[in-house]
Amino acid sequence: MTHDFNSRLPLSRHSTDRNGVARMRPELLAELWNDDATRVLVLWKGRARLTGGALVFMTPSEMDDLGLALSVEDDSLRLYLGESLEGTPAEAARTSFLAVIVTDEQATLLGAADDDWSDLRLVAPVLTDRDAGLFTQALALSNWHSSYGHSPRSGAATAPDQAGWVRTSGVDGSQVFPRTDPAIIVMITDHDDRILLGNNALWESNRYSLLAGFVEPGESLEAAVIREVFEESGVTVVDPVYLGSQPWPFPASLMLGFHAKLAPGFDATDLTPDGEEILAVKWFTRDELKASLDTIILPGPVSIARAMIEHWLGEELDQDVTWLGTR
Repeated sequence: MTHDFNSRLPLSRHSTDRNGVARMRPELLAELWNDDATRVLVLWKGRARLTGGALVFMTPSEMDDLGLALSVEDDSLRLYLGESLEGTPAEAARTSFLAVIVTDEQATLLGAADDDWSDLRLVAPVLTDRDAGLFTQALALSNWHSSYGHSPRSGAATAPDQAGWVRTSGVDGSQVFPRTDPAIIVMITDHDDRILLGNNALWESNRYSLLAGFVEPGESLEAAVIREVFEESGVTVVDPVYLGSQPWPFPASLMLGFHAKLAPGFDATDLTPDGEEILAVKWFTRDELKASLDTIILPGPVSIARAMIEHWLGEELDQDVTWLGTR
């Protein structure tokens, strides 16, 4: 991945140390909650509050004063995000970060209106590296907790452990760890260096993006690229080349970007969208894509798809319409 391409991926940015070793200490959350130097990121329905283009962080005592006091045992609401160094090198102080997921009732105690809470997909491009990384990390971890309240092995209830990074079954002690679903996303070009974009059945009819799909069990990333492209468009591609990756915590994906070329001898006009997931596919030259910006909707600035299209285009797109659905 080149630095230029990496700089276009808002959700891949970070500047904190996740400090996995510290998670192992059972007393960690209690210690941090009793330290007012700790900074707390509050999440409600997957959203966080911003002010002046920056995340709002609270101290534990501020949360306590609002009636949001959490017992030491109530770890299910608290997640350790790690720490960062702030200040000059000579006087740097280590700051620890927690995320707290609040209920509807607790959210009202903060005195914030519904529109005071922001979706990561809308605000990530304006956040600092630190804030973008913390928001992405907290959201991904929160989504995992909401899905694994019971052990997939025994069905028994699980409880958070290791500062929110493990869930443990109270029946057999088995552990469940956070999971991420790998998905490939492909910049397909033909013999004339045109790009192939598709319309998904879940979208408006004029919204187009790169083809993508989940990696299947026992499958390499490169094989997934070739299979998914053929299944969705009827197009055969060769030579998948890795470009870069970006977490996509909506709810739990890691998008792995590839460039693949149309197979030699394949007729570029032989397009067969599957009709279920992909309703239409179309080739674009650079001039055609730029001329279509008033009639088609492309991926929003927060997505890796946008970065890949701009990488091919050689310039930034003047369009800002973000998809807030589930795909």
